[in-house]
Amino acid sequence: MLHRAVALAVFLAPVLATSAEQKLRVGHFPNITHAQGLIAHHLSSQGKGWFEERLGGDVKIEWFVYNAGPSAMEAVFARSIDLTYVGPNPALNAYVKSRGEEIRLIAGAAVGGAALVVQPGSDLNKAADFKGKKIATPQLGGTQDVAARAWLKKAGFKITQLGGEAFVLPTQNADQLALFARKELDAVWTVEPWVTRLEVESGAKVLLEQKDAITTVLAASTKFLNEQRPLVKKFAAAHAELTEWINAHPDEAKKIVQAELERLTKAKFKPEIIEKAWSRLTFQNQIALAPIQTLVAEAQSVGFLKGASDLSKLIEIP
Repeated sequence: MLHRAVALAVFLAPVLATSAEQKLRVGHFPNITHAQGLIAHHLSSQGKGWFEERLGGDVKIEWFVYNAGPSAMEAVFARSIDLTYVGPNPALNAYVKSRGEEIRLIAGAAVGGAALVVQPGSDLNKAADFKGKKIATPQLGGTQDVAARAWLKKAGFKITQLGGEAFVLPTQNADQLALFARKELDAVWTVEPWVTRLEVESGAKVLLEQKDAITTVLAASTKFLNEQRPLVKKFAAAHAELTEWINAHPDEAKKIVQAELERLTKAKFKPEIIEKAWSRLTFQNQIALAPIQTLVAEAQSVGFLKGASDLSKLIEIP
């Protein structure tokens, strides 16, 4: 009987060890503005996980890739992911939609790296020139989508979700280049590396660059934060450390970002594209409420955030 008990214990040991393993599900986009996510995802795939090493051997990171923020927020609502790198507007929309219950911003990630580009040789020089023109953005309700609509509305245009006096067309980043090259789009409002690819590969002209705009934050499911606060606190600390490493080792960081972009998108990115895109970005883990309140006003002006918004619970540093 003793021998059978020992044998059973030996048999069950791997099962018990596996069941003790904790999964942390994290989202990001295939954009340089999500450099922390790209680098960490790449290192995880190489068995050298940045977060895994800092969270402990019993934590496994599962990475999920999204085209833009609204999709990532839907995944948080569906309890499919726990944390995600995301643009501020989709996070705000999710916060307001859930009456402040579902989303918390736990850190900053990137500033800058977003721009509006137009066709080479076009006569589009200011917002007033865009009547009847087509502008692509990554996804309806995303940060660049809201920025484009607010910019056009300030110029006096009537803009609806599907039409109006100028057309804002949600289009995946990977599809924008081909459509722009065929002149099916007059302009694109997007983020790096897609801005620079449009410049280098299609001769696009940068009309407006958002140098100081928040482009990426780190958001957490409120439920997960409340249930796993020590783990989220460790993740936020590791994120801050990774951000510092990126700023201290830009050349190495660029190589990893390039490799991961190519792995995820199945496209080639020339080093000069990565280099130029990088120059438009600032990576930082600090986050403040004031610039986010400006984004709220913009989103409300184009109908994406309804009513007054109490942002007192939005930012929660674990």
